[in-house]
Amino acid sequence: MKRIFLFVLTNILVMVTVNIVLMFTGGHNWLSANGINYQALMTFCLVWGFVGSGISLMLSKFMAKKMMGVEIVDERGQYADLVRKVHFYAKQAGMNKMPEVGVYHSPEVNAFATGPSKNNSLVAVSSGLLQQMNSDEVEGVLAHEVAHIANGDMVTMALVQGVVNAFVMFFARIAAFALSQVMAGNRDSDEEQSPVAGGFMFHMIVMVFEVAFSFLGMFVIAYFSRIREFRADKGGAQYAGRAKMIAALRRLKGKLEMVDDSQESFKAMKISSKKGFLNFLSTHPSLDDRIAALERA
Repeated sequence: MKRIFLFVLTNILVMVTVNIVLMFTGGHNWLSANGINYQALMTFCLVWGFVGSGISLMLSKFMAKKMMGVEIVDERGQYADLVRKVHFYAKQAGMNKMPEVGVYHSPEVNAFATGPSKNNSLVAVSSGLLQQMNSDEVEGVLAHEVAHIANGDMVTMALVQGVVNAFVMFFARIAAFALSQVMAGNRDSDEEQSPVAGGFMFHMIVMVFEVAFSFLGMFVIAYFSRIREFRADKGGAQYAGRAKMIAALRRLKGKLEMVDDSQESFKAMKISSKKGFLNFLSTHPSLDDRIAALERA
C-alpha cells in the first residue's frame, strides 16, 4: 500500500502546484467567446495530466525516502543478508542494475518498492517486518517487491494516473465553467462573460471539483493496483518459491486479523480488506484471494 499511497500523494501535491502555476500564468486557450473548445481542453488536460504523473514518478523514490525516513543499507552492515537477498532476486528477474535497499523504523509489518524505472528503484522494508517474520516469509515479501520492479508497475501506474489526471482536469473545468455561468446569471451588459474574468474564484472552484473527481479516480487506480498485486505475487512465487510466497501472505493475514475492531475503518487502505464497498478502494486484493490464486497456480 505504501508504494501507491506515496505515489498518489506526490501526484496530488504536483497537481496542486500545477494549478497554482496555471492560476498565475493563464493557460486558458480552451476558452473562447463561444464557450469551451472541448478539443483544445482535452489536449490541455492530457498534456498537464501526464506531466503531473511523470513528475510524480520521477520524485517517487526521493519522496519515499524523505517521508518514510528510509535508511539506505548495504552489504557491509547489519542488514547485509537483506541486501544480498534483494540483489539475488533482482538478478533472477534479469535486472541489470540492482535496486537500492532501505529500512524504515515502524512497528507495522510492511514493505514497498518504488522508483521511476528498473534501473533506478528502491526496495524498503519496515523494522517491524524484519522482527515479526521468519527468514522464509521475509524472502517471500522481498521477491514480491522485486517483482513489482521487474514488472514495471510504477511506470504502469504512472500511465494510469496520467489518464485519470487528464479526465479529472477535463471534467473539473467543465463543471467549474457551468457553475460559473449559473452564478453569473443572465447579464445584459457587454462585459466579458468568460469565467476566467473571475480569476482566483474560478481556480478555487476548479480545485474543489478536482479534489472531488480525484476521489472517484481512486477507484480506477485501486482497481489497476489490485491487478498488479496478483502479478507481483506470481513473480514472487517464481523467484522465491510458491511456499515462501504463500507463507508470507499467511503471516500477513494473521497480523491483519489481530487488528482491533476500533481500527476496522483503516483496513481497506492497508495490505488487505474485508469484502464490502470500501474494498473497491483497497489497493490490494484480499489476502484470501491472493493465497487462493497462488494455490491454484
